[in-house]
Formats: sequence, structure tokens, C-alpha cells
Amino acid sequence: MNVAEAIRTKRAIRRFAATPLPEAVLERILRAGRRAQSSKNTQPWQFILVRDAERLRALARLGPYADHLAGAPAAIILITPDPKQRWSILFDAGQAAAYMQLAAWEEGVGSCLATIYALDEARDLLGFPPDWVAHVGLSLGYPAEAAELSRAPRSGGRKSTDDLFHNEQWGQKA
Repeated sequence: MNVAEAIRTKRAIRRFAATPLPEAVLERILRAGRRAQSSKNTQPWQFILVRDAERLRALARLGPYADHLAGAPAAIILITPDPKQRWSILFDAGQAAAYMQLAAWEEGVGSCLATIYALDEARDLLGFPPDWVAHVGLSLGYPAEAAELSRAPRSGGRKSTDDLFHNEQWGQKA
């Protein structure tokens, strides 16, 4: 699969098969996140791989739309310094998450971002230092429905290029 195809076909997967993910697949996904670019090459992230079902259920309770973590065979929680220090920290973490999601997709593994709102509870659950935060988790697993890997995009799911693209300045269309 080439990058353009992965970007075009990638879908958010929120329902997973109970099949565990092989260690080699998880390692390739994690390594993709490690290779993400970051501002000044600071690499302001740590990744916590979670496979324990009870811990995944607890993580799912830390955000209003994080339910999919509870049904995933694995999750990667992105830990960063407090983004109030520098806005680019979350941008960099987002790039690492995107790299991992694309690497997962290439492996036939679905994923979905989960925003974590209960930061202190996340710290208690995962044991990371007080000067770090967990704002984002990625659920990972083989889709419950294998057809999700090849499902065509839903019509109307993306804004049109006319609505998004500007030429040289705002409001100028190509």
C-alpha cells in the first residue's frame, strides 16, 4: 500500500475483533510514531502500550467519546509535556498519532483517536510523571467487520476542495 492510498482509504474503526495484535505488528506501529517529525526534533512524546482489558475499560471512562478503547485489544496512549509550554507539542503528538494510524492501516489494523479529559485519573492509571500529560489515546485492533478495511468513503463525509482551498490569499479560488 502506498501513502496516498493509505490516506485515501483510512477509516476510523471503533469496533474491534477480539483477536490480539501480534507483537511484531504493535512494534511496527510504535516505530512509525517514533519516526514522526517534530518541532526542532524535540520528539516531545512517550508512548504507553496498553493491552490489559480492565485498564482499557478504565481508560474508556476518561473521555466522553473514548468508549472504543474498552473494546480494543490494544491502545497506545500518547504522553507529552504540558502543551501549555509550547503549542507545537500537541501538533507533534498529532503527527506521531497519524503516522501510527497509517502504519496500523497498512497492517490491516483499525484505529480511532480518543481524547482523554480526566488527566489526573489517567496519570493514576498509567503511572506517568506529574510533569507529563495524556490527552490522546489510539484504540487499535482488527476491525470487527473485515469489510471496513475496504469500505468506500461515505458520500458527503469530506468538505469539498472548493470549500477548503484558497489560492495565494483567503477567498481566492484556483
